[in-house]
Amino acid sequence: MTPGRPVPPPLGKPLPDLTADPKDAGTTGGGTLAAAYGATSPDSGLVPLTVARRAPKDDDVEIAIEFCGLCHSDVHATRGEWGSPDYPLVPGHEIVGRVTRVGSAVDDFALGERVGVGCMVDSCRECESCLDGLEQYCENGNTGTYGAKDKRNGGATTQGGYATSIVVDRNYVLRIPDGMDPAAAAPLLCAGITTYSPLNHFEVEEGDAVGVVGLGGLGHMAVKIAKAMGAEVTVFTTSERKFAAARELGADHVVLSTDPSAMDAADRSLDVIIDTVAAPHDLNPYFRTLRVDGALFQLGLPSEAMPPVNPGALIRRRIAYAGSLIGGIAETQEMLDFCAGHGVVSDVEVVGADQLNEAYDRMVAGDVKYRFVLDASTLGSPAEKADA
Repeated sequence: MTPGRPVPPPLGKPLPDLTADPKDAGTTGGGTLAAAYGATSPDSGLVPLTVARRAPKDDDVEIAIEFCGLCHSDVHATRGEWGSPDYPLVPGHEIVGRVTRVGSAVDDFALGERVGVGCMVDSCRECESCLDGLEQYCENGNTGTYGAKDKRNGGATTQGGYATSIVVDRNYVLRIPDGMDPAAAAPLLCAGITTYSPLNHFEVEEGDAVGVVGLGGLGHMAVKIAKAMGAEVTVFTTSERKFAAARELGADHVVLSTDPSAMDAADRSLDVIIDTVAAPHDLNPYFRTLRVDGALFQLGLPSEAMPPVNPGALIRRRIAYAGSLIGGIAETQEMLDFCAGHGVVSDVEVVGADQLNEAYDRMVAGDVKYRFVLDASTLGSPAEKADA
């Protein structure tokens, strides 16, 4: 197995230096107002808002949103747990909907086509990473779907998918394959690509052995995708209550990570581990379950310091310890097509707008199997004036 990467499609023209006020563009000249839910302060919870969406420019696609997944990062962002964002803030970066308008230069998306938008809506398009199809690692900083400064559109704060519509540059719009459940496809645009990318980078294939640490929103997708790639999958969990759920998802083995004898039995049994846990935990016991030339990919981002890694555990078996962040646009489309071909979607619970705050509390408590998805039809109608 050797690392690889998808071949990216040609990117559009480089980022222009625009200074127009996007709020003006969002309310005049064919722009629209969208009903939305978002936060107005760290402790406001999610409340009804109205956001201005610009009229589609030459390379833009306007999308009527059908569903948007709820990611745990949305909770951190809206509650100001990752720094103080610009409020009001509409979260959501797992967007599925239908094309309603396109710009004059767009000939690859048709009206009515079902499309998706993931975690980013722009990047510099000129750096080595962007030209390699790795826009998620843009050396000048990609533009997140919400809470980011949109250089292409006057530096306004991007507003995400808990809304009835969005306008996105065509280069960052994805096709949702025919036949996919749109609600269950939404989390693929974050949880799906976040787990697919390191498995794809390590070129996991039939006969490989993959370990998955944690069985939440990311972990359940890692199990499904690794199985679809033909791997033998072992789930590590701290809870015996998750044994049955892991097996229902397709795991071949389940290991109680707090049981030293069970961990000893897993010694040298795996080629790659996908670690999805976002709380501090000791990685050294997991390194012992890897074979020579194995790799552990860290996907969870704890808010506090992790216990130190023992270099000897890596050196003795030439083990790689790596991180991974979503995927580029080409790889995300590749993931969607792969999942469609193998019948893989996320396990979801669809909620209405009036259930969003409860869903956030349940996410924090771990009370979801395995992803919440917002039905955008429940957002209502926009007000006469935009809040953002």
